[in-house]
Amino acid sequence: MKQMIQTTALGLTLMASSALAAVPAERAAQLGHSLTPLGAEQAGNADGSIPAWSGGLAKTSGERNADGFLDDPYADEQPLFTIDAQNVAQYREKLSAGQLAMLQRYPKTYRLPIYPSHRSVALPESVYRAAQQNALNTQLIGNGNGLSHFETAYPFPIAQNGQEVIWNHITRYRGGSMRRTSVQATPQHDGTFTPIYFHQQFSYRDQLSDFDPAKPDNILFYFKERVSSPARLAGNVVLVHETLNQVEEPRKAWLYNAGQRRVRRAPQVAYDGPYPGSEGLRVADNFDMFNGALDRYDWQLIGKRELFIPYNSFKLDSPKLNYRDIVQAGHLNPDFTRYELHRVWVVEAKLKPGERHVYAKRTFYLDEDSWQIVLAEHYDSRGILWRAAEGHLQPYYDVQVPWLAVETTHDLINGRYIVSGMKNEEKRPVEFGIRSLAADYTPTALRNAGVR
Repeated sequence: MKQMIQTTALGLTLMASSALAAVPAERAAQLGHSLTPLGAEQAGNADGSIPAWSGGLAKTSGERNADGFLDDPYADEQPLFTIDAQNVAQYREKLSAGQLAMLQRYPKTYRLPIYPSHRSVALPESVYRAAQQNALNTQLIGNGNGLSHFETAYPFPIAQNGQEVIWNHITRYRGGSMRRTSVQATPQHDGTFTPIYFHQQFSYRDQLSDFDPAKPDNILFYFKERVSSPARLAGNVVLVHETLNQVEEPRKAWLYNAGQRRVRRAPQVAYDGPYPGSEGLRVADNFDMFNGALDRYDWQLIGKRELFIPYNSFKLDSPKLNYRDIVQAGHLNPDFTRYELHRVWVVEAKLKPGERHVYAKRTFYLDEDSWQIVLAEHYDSRGILWRAAEGHLQPYYDVQVPWLAVETTHDLINGRYIVSGMKNEEKRPVEFGIRSLAADYTPTALRNAGVR
């Protein structure tokens, strides 16, 4: 690709050697200097369209209202320009294959409003310190399917290969623990939909009140999700114990079916197993842009690109909107989306010979400042681009957590899509820093959570 930015000479050397070791001390010392504390390039780009990182948004950049929504620090900005089907040729070098496909699929309605770029991501100092230690100590084990000597988040701030880049996304900082309401929609071709309400809670292992750092075992985090509406799904609950090495110890998952009033193991909650309430538009590892084990794919770090990506999506998260303002036929209402020019890591995953998955090839684009996957493309066994996903990044600056306002997966063949993470109409929809026990994430607790 013409716009591909060459990775550093050192990085190429390390990738070529397939080294699994942590980086040398002199390289790690660049974190917080020429590199940001998480390993992004501190400097802006040559023409200044991407600014230098200067610490991200301050915690005092706005207020949180009574319903839990943040002020938009960029509310007064207007788009610099808009990309649509008529002028796409002018900007195609800074668009992903998925974005180009969306412009072709919906030439009359799909567009990308381009705003000034702001490198707004900021995280707690404790996370930066952990990333520094991880750069020196963390290693891939089990053919890249697990981690050793890992602390808190971001095991590889100076990533050397595709697996390490994806591990940074999987383990990225999300406030340590959180509960939220997430509203999901799978609109029909005419834009009509029935919202599904999920109540989600997760805790990283070191955020549990009874966590023993001397005995961290193989758990990365615990996740629980309960459906409260519509009635046909209400009371169903999913419980996941996410393991660090899912080949050595597969993800543990359980389902509580409210109609049957029973808990059962759910090995299908992984890879290309069905995702609840998605009407076949998303598989299990599509959630959170990508989650789960890496073992079925060969991962290649392609390099870096400058792309227009969804960013600072405060408008899309506004409590002034309702879900029908946002969700329309074919795609989200572009009046409320925001795209900025940023550098992204590009990783390509190809299905290994003999392995099974509905996606034969996948391409992921990760924001360099947060390691969040913001764009993804999924190809079928014929090599045809089947699905394109977007993660609309929004920094929760008051708690220093980069997160997604919403995420979408578009089926480019049948013309439908799924959107999740909406919370515009909810009261107090997100809470970070909750305290819980491992006992809160047991099959017994799952049954209690499912009571209608």
